[in-house]
Amino acid sequence: MAGDHVTNVGDGDFNQEVLESSKPVLVDFWATWCAPCRAIAPSIDALASQYGDQVKFTKLNIDDNQDTPQQYGIRSIPTLLVFKGGKVVEQIVGAVPKSRIEDAIKKAL
Repeated sequence: MAGDHVTNVGDGDFNQEVLESSKPVLVDFWATWCAPCRAIAPSIDALASQYGDQVKFTKLNIDDNQDTPQQYGIRSIPTLLVFKGGKVVEQIVGAVPKSRIEDAIKKAL
């Protein structure tokens, strides 16, 4: 379900892809059955096209990967975490407008 500029990540490659990234990373914690997750997907894809050279965009399916969401206390989806230097700098829970996601990205730059 990831777009052209969005990478799927999992428990196995989360450290390498997210925590060790040289640029900020947005992680979309989602599941296939989650309607709000599907609702914000076009916004994330659009922002990934726009900011893809400055920010890495990733998706993590919580049904297929349960360790990472548990580690970060993900209780509801969609949850978006923005990482910078391996640390969470922003958290967004729920289906929010594209502008709210963009604000979080701009803060991390």
